Amino acid sequence: MIRFSAHLGYLFNEVSLEDRVAAAAAAGFTAVEHPNPFAISPADMNSSLAACDLVFSQIAAAVGDSSKGEKGITALPGREGDFRSAFSKSLIYATDVDCPFVHPMAGVPPKEAVAHEVAKVYRRNIEFAVEATHRLGQTILIEAISHAAVPGYYMSTIERAVEIQDLFGTEEVKLLVDTYHAAANGFDLLPWVEKNIERIGHVHIADNPGRHEPGTGTIKFEPLLSALFQGGYKGAIGFEYIPSKPTNQTLGFLPTWKRLASEIR
Repeated sequence: MIRFSAHLGYLFNEVSLEDRVAAAAAAGFTAVEHPNPFAISPADMNSSLAACDLVFSQIAAAVGDSSKGEKGITALPGREGDFRSAFSKSLIYATDVDCPFVHPMAGVPPKEAVAHEVAKVYRRNIEFAVEATHRLGQTILIEAISHAAVPGYYMSTIERAVEIQDLFGTEEVKLLVDTYHAAANGFDLLPWVEKNIERIGHVHIADNPGRHEPGTGTIKFEPLLSALFQGGYKGAIGFEYIPSKPTNQTLGFLPTWKRLASEIR
């Protein structure tokens, strides 16, 4: 069954984090995700998930210090110790809540950093992450985050993400494909998806421009859904958009998407 996953860092911000799992279930989602859920203990998260019949679909790791504007530290030279500590924290949480995917965020290297050193640090940290997740049964996700969203982000294109994935194989590393970031990069996602289903572990949905809910921009989502479902995609589809209105007023698309998923499959 394809899971429709609410990103609780973006959606249902009208209520406290503790209440967002129930809000997502009430709205018709079947999974949730959050990059930084640690304010809720794994035991409490499991209780909320069980009560609502939801699963936790993916978690970020090594996100850095948001108060300093950091968007990840996986590609930051000199932060390897911080990376390992932060990644391990997320991996333990993922294991405790039976979350299958962990996404180490690359971040924005300092302008003075040497390019080949950044690349080496990133690869070594991903290698550490792959080995750790392999032992525990989780899988690494890599996401291309556009410079439109995070200027200077190291892992900014799908092409670069594919290069890293190919170093480790599609069983050890999956790609998190985001419709907004692809569109912001001018990348034609549909033909790529049609040829690369096996590379994809998770999908993020947001329209472009604006990064709001489906139907507010120019992305044609139905062909993409058809390509995913007909290609045998089995991961979750996560909604990581900025609601243009209170979240529940932006979800008119969800029943149609569920129907399409059922019909296409």
